[in-house]
Amino acid sequence: MSDFKPSDHPKVHRKKTGVLLIALGTPLELTKKSLRSYLSEFLGDPRVVEFPNRFLWKLILNGPLLTLRVPKSLKAYAKIWDYDLDESPLRTITREQGEKLAQDFQERYGDTVRVDWAFRYGSPSIEAKLEEMRKAGVERLVCFALYPQYSASTTASSYDEVFRVLGTMRWQPAIRTVPAYFEEPVFIKALADSVKQSLSTLDFEPDHIVASYHSIPKEYWDKGDPYPCHCFKTSRLLSKEMAWQDDFLLTSFQSRVGPKEWVGPETEALTIKLAQQGVKKLVVLTPAFSADCLETLEEINMELREIFLEQGGEKFHMIPCLNASEAGMKMISTLVQKEAQGWI
Repeated sequence: MSDFKPSDHPKVHRKKTGVLLIALGTPLELTKKSLRSYLSEFLGDPRVVEFPNRFLWKLILNGPLLTLRVPKSLKAYAKIWDYDLDESPLRTITREQGEKLAQDFQERYGDTVRVDWAFRYGSPSIEAKLEEMRKAGVERLVCFALYPQYSASTTASSYDEVFRVLGTMRWQPAIRTVPAYFEEPVFIKALADSVKQSLSTLDFEPDHIVASYHSIPKEYWDKGDPYPCHCFKTSRLLSKEMAWQDDFLLTSFQSRVGPKEWVGPETEALTIKLAQQGVKKLVVLTPAFSADCLETLEEINMELREIFLEQGGEKFHMIPCLNASEAGMKMISTLVQKEAQGWI
């Protein structure tokens, strides 16, 4: 009798575990309108810009700041845009990560697990994907913010949005979040494998390798954000895994914006210094990014490359992010299964 349902009863879905991969986001279209919408949502997040007077910040953001920044960002995105697919590389790669994990779990667990992906800013939104999870019968949910090193402005903001959306819904699944994985052996091994593979394609031996991480304002670190510590430890663990000599791998921070003091050393300044000291062959990797995006493809592989060569460097190479590579997908799958123990 426990299975009895009236004839007009709504469809009952089989109970499932959901896995939601979360990346930062990207403009939906290569237009000023789309870019303005994306940047407004991103820079309007109080986790990203901790401006005390939110009303004043909104006026600044939607006035002079976006007016100046949108055209500049549009030109940068135009350099890396995939015109065949009409989307940014980050969207292509994140979708591929989601699809590959879904296929992997379908083969392992059948239809008891639903895998999807979302962006913290832009489309597809976390809200839209959580609604799809609800409709699919998901009762247990693993959320995976794809940031190796924890920061309140990335990892915390992503999970903030998950809980904000759930707070507006009657559906409340059991939920687990994947923590920062900067020191997970599977992550360090994946990084090391990607470095070895990429270096094997070169016709030169680098004088130095630089690990460039996205920076944060120094005041965030002073307030207790552990992100820079996680970055430095990632570099130390990678260097140990690769058995490199001391000071062969250098750590720096990129993408600083505005007049505030940011965590350093700054990637561009370090690169110029190395070139001026006689370094001719330089390799850069970006261990804070799970997928290649504007900050890696344009800022590093185009702008930084040009700067290094103009300063006297002769050889420059950027190691791609883990993306949806075999090593990268093994890492994602391993970490999800670790956090979903007992559920799948």
